[in-house]
Amino acid sequence: MIPVDVMRALANERRLLILDWLKDPVAHFPPQADGDLVEDGVCSVFIANRLGMTQPSATGHLKILERAGLIHGKRMRQWVFYRRDEARIEEVKRLLGGGW
Repeated sequence: MIPVDVMRALANERRLLILDWLKDPVAHFPPQADGDLVEDGVCSVFIANRLGMTQPSATGHLKILERAGLIHGKRMRQWVFYRRDEARIEEVKRLLGGGW
């Protein structure tokens, strides 16, 4: 059975975009002053800008993905950087039958 928090996270086009962008952050985001895009993740400010929304709105989407275990946040200074949790995503793919 697929957990409700995962289904909720996947039921939004913007959250699916975030997951897709974080799969290859170097291709989708410019270099950051702090933190490595691959090792540390992408700053929430960059994600908000790419989505074309305010940082609080983007943070809401990121928190839903994080609660589902699909991404993890890492605090550096006053920013939070996000990376995909590939093991959890593979587990969800198996539950969904590999459909995404």
